[in-house]
Amino acid sequence: MASRLFKPCLINNVLPGALALTVGLLSAGNVYANKQYVASLGESNWAVTIDTPIECRLQHNIPGYGLASFTSRASKDMNVDFELEMQRPMGETAPVSLLSMPADWMPGEPARYMDQLKFFQQFDGYVGGQTAWSMLSELEEGRFPTFSFQDWRRQQRQIDVALSAVAFGAPYQEFSQCLNTLLPYAFEDISFTVLRYQENSDELTKASRQRLTQIAEFVRYSDDIDLVLVATYSDARGTRAANQQMSERRAKKLRDYFTSLGLPEDRITVEAYGERRPVADNEDPIGRSKNRRVVISLGRTLL
Repeated sequence: MASRLFKPCLINNVLPGALALTVGLLSAGNVYANKQYVASLGESNWAVTIDTPIECRLQHNIPGYGLASFTSRASKDMNVDFELEMQRPMGETAPVSLLSMPADWMPGEPARYMDQLKFFQQFDGYVGGQTAWSMLSELEEGRFPTFSFQDWRRQQRQIDVALSAVAFGAPYQEFSQCLNTLLPYAFEDISFTVLRYQENSDELTKASRQRLTQIAEFVRYSDDIDLVLVATYSDARGTRAANQQMSERRAKKLRDYFTSLGLPEDRITVEAYGERRPVADNEDPIGRSKNRRVVISLGRTLL
């Protein structure tokens, strides 16, 4: 059932002249009949479905059409992606106009052009970068971001798919709070890490302990990390046997650490190499420091 919260009419002078996608526009003598998909007052629902330090997700169901999702993930840079999961994916790749439509309580307000996109055949619709942030801003203002495109099944029909701003405020605040707690690094930043040890000890250096804490935070909240590879090394000072034993103690300590985070033991592989495979000169203090190391590699499930 189409909502009456916005009127499907565009003001031509607010859109680029190249855009001919308007509701009720005459084209080649034929009237484009519109099919609207938008949640009614009683149907409009927004919910935060993922709230962790590595991912935040805000979702909205569009009755009869699909699911709209805003997602942000842990990263050095603040990011947000929008995805429109369609119950029936696009049958052909097609241009899509993204418009911001006024609600009924905004008399005289014009439609706003936001962007010209492309939805690809058999894929969900995607919007990223600044445009996705702009969609959130328009919703916060009470407006309805609307995707408008020609129906690939019926060439004389225009499809409008709108995100309702009804009941958006509180879930958006919850989503914003989640954004503020995202870790400032991504999986790629910690998936391959070299840490250093104190001399003649199974204790990491202070900087390496901090780095290990970052890895632990990410692993703790990730359900798709299915492999942790740990390779420990020593310098060549002392006997070969003693260096091998030290390397093994370091490996066991890290295995226990990752197990304590909830990772199954069969997903943790450790190797102790002792003084083998040096990466620097063992005759030099700096070189020995570089050789006293552990290499941690993480693997994750590909979706």
